[in-house]
Amino acid sequence: MQQLIFILISGTVGFIAFRQYKKVFDNIKLGQSEDISDRKFVRWKNVLLVAFGQKKMFKNWIPAIFHLFIYTAFLFTQVELIEILIDGIFGVHRFFSSFLGSFYTVVISTIEILSFFALIATFVFLYRRNLLKVPRLVKSELNGWPKLDANLILLGELFLVTGIFTMNGADVVLQSIDPMHYPATGSLAMSSMLGPLIFDSFEVQNLMLIERIGWWLHLSVVLGFIVYLPVSKHLHIFLAFPNVYFSKLGPRGKMENMPAIMNEVKSMLGLESETINDSNEEMPEFGANDVFGLSWKNILNAYTCTECGRCSAVCPANVTGKKLSPRKIMMDIRDRAEEVGRNISSGNMKYAKTKDNSAIKHLTGSNYDDGKTLFDYISRAEIHACTTCNACVEACPVMIDPLEPILKLRRYEILTESAGPADWVPMFTAMENSGCVWQIPEEREKWRTEM
Repeated sequence: MQQLIFILISGTVGFIAFRQYKKVFDNIKLGQSEDISDRKFVRWKNVLLVAFGQKKMFKNWIPAIFHLFIYTAFLFTQVELIEILIDGIFGVHRFFSSFLGSFYTVVISTIEILSFFALIATFVFLYRRNLLKVPRLVKSELNGWPKLDANLILLGELFLVTGIFTMNGADVVLQSIDPMHYPATGSLAMSSMLGPLIFDSFEVQNLMLIERIGWWLHLSVVLGFIVYLPVSKHLHIFLAFPNVYFSKLGPRGKMENMPAIMNEVKSMLGLESETINDSNEEMPEFGANDVFGLSWKNILNAYTCTECGRCSAVCPANVTGKKLSPRKIMMDIRDRAEEVGRNISSGNMKYAKTKDNSAIKHLTGSNYDDGKTLFDYISRAEIHACTTCNACVEACPVMIDPLEPILKLRRYEILTESAGPADWVPMFTAMENSGCVWQIPEEREKWRTEM
């Protein structure tokens, strides 16, 4: 019966999780295509050092150490999780113990030690977030669901560790009572001491029940995480690795070139442009005003965001009281992608660009229009405040680039809408008329020649 229940629950979770993760994948694909296939060796090196090695986390070493406790515990616990899955499917107990022998004792002991440190780290993070109130963790963009989401995961971690020690502690006592059904694990680092201390006076039936409760608690939290992660900032557990792999490798200050603008500038300077634009062609749309104008990599960045706030903490605009918060920019992009994805999945034709149902059979990103854009999430003041200093890009521990979507939004406003802050207009006019940001009466080239 337990095997059937296990297979049924696991299968149901797998089906739900597949649909959840597919939605995330579909939302990421709302962005424009971008070929990122160069310098594979460097990209894999970044994955090894930054994603696996947590290299950038240690710029702020105190939270980095506690995060490392949870991270390494997560990695090693997968061994025990695999064993639980095998035990659940085939109705066996401690499947690996008979094959690995004394090495099994080392592995489980390592998991217990790391789990203990992860338990300490969990309490530290709960304290930092809710009592100490570290400034970057209590900003306004984290009010409501983001704050609750962070605490839910930490509480889930407490249940996970509790399940591990309950299962192992009761199992250690049962090994001496019924060695036929409970294979010897050897002397475990913590459970061999805590198990007899806590459970030695319990009846056999109660011990078996406690062991099963710990086993199911551990499994339930893991299965709950799998279903929960697609709606949580903790999706970075999976997405950090591809995000680091596909991150930019060029110099920090290098901005994306726009060929159409480059050719126009070449024409103004009397240089030969690469292409000649047809005057009858429709004016291209520069930059982006919605997720459809961003690249899939920008949306992947948004879904990978851990909401740690390191980007906003080093942003000079944010530090000086400006409205810009790079973290909020990424959260807004993710929220907008989620909204668009939900509406497209609904199939409701009120979101179609044309309301003629005969012309549109399926609602897709190419024919979607709900009357909203990213500017309904991100204010103009936010994108104007950015100094393009790349401090946020440098600070991100998983190599997210908040600057790129900010530039695309700003380019859309200035080049496509011909809008922008009033203080910037004289500079644009001077650049167009005299090739200089200052309003001088003579063209810059003539002035330079005379000098």
